Amino acid sequence: MITNKLFLSLMQLGIASSLTGACRAFVAAPHGRTNGGRTSRASSMTTPFSTPGVVLSPPSVVLERVFEVDARPVILFDGVCNMCNNAVNLALDWDPRGKLRFAALQSNVGRALLQHHGRSADDISSIVLVTPEGAYVKSDAVLGIAESLNPLPMLPLRPFARLATSIVPQFLRDLIYDGVADNRYSIMGKRDECRFDADGEFTDRFVDDSLAIS
Repeated sequence: MITNKLFLSLMQLGIASSLTGACRAFVAAPHGRTNGGRTSRASSMTTPFSTPGVVLSPPSVVLERVFEVDARPVILFDGVCNMCNNAVNLALDWDPRGKLRFAALQSNVGRALLQHHGRSADDISSIVLVTPEGAYVKSDAVLGIAESLNPLPMLPLRPFARLATSIVPQFLRDLIYDGVADNRYSIMGKRDECRFDADGEFTDRFVDDSLAIS
């Protein structure tokens, strides 16, 4: 029971802000998966939402820039989803050492990372955890993120996340995830503008979207 309650709480974190403004950076899920919830890679990129006149770099180049001097994983989240933005706030609070970075799925960087890992640039159906080695989606992404979080100084979530990974079958974890994700807008609504770090307190935690520009 404890494991099930923990997993449901982590699902809320992965699918769930109070700041609005111009889009800075964003995460989404891949169409094709290989093993363990990881995504396959692709190299093409479309830019239907790009700023007119701005030339974007190929996804492989964007990926290289994102991890060139900073190996911290990047969480891609739905930037207009209130539940998702609340989850980002929670993750910032529970990650005082700054092990994780964030980018919106709808940003140029987010779209490029999605495409590099085999997903459509417009796919915002899932949270995505991107590392230098690959990408994870749905419940695998949530549990991967949880391994870096510490709600209390002496209470890391890593052992609980690994326990949930081993005990709860992936198909069941993803079924729960999809049930919440598919209804995230009706649960907490959405916004017209993307979140950003208004006071600069978390500047190094949000990926600079200019990394996607040629």
